[in-house]
Amino acid sequence: MPDKPAVSIDRIEGDRAILDFAGELIEIPAAALPEGAAEGSRLTLDLAPAEETDRAEDAAAAQQTRLKTKRTSLDDFEF
Repeated sequence: MPDKPAVSIDRIEGDRAILDFAGELIEIPAAALPEGAAEGSRLTLDLAPAEETDRAEDAAAAQQTRLKTKRTSLDDFEF
């Protein structure tokens, strides 16, 4: 099994973190960093295949739809 890709934290600017991934700089929310991570820290990425990501997004969208369409009738309550 290949090694997991590694990135390093180039710098943190306020609420944004700049990551160095194979010479490419990527900006992410600093809140997404693991606890204790700081400038210079090396992180490993655990990447999920697009298929798994698509399934998770579909499940989340379906749940949101169910929550938005769920209505309670006043007939359900006794006064």
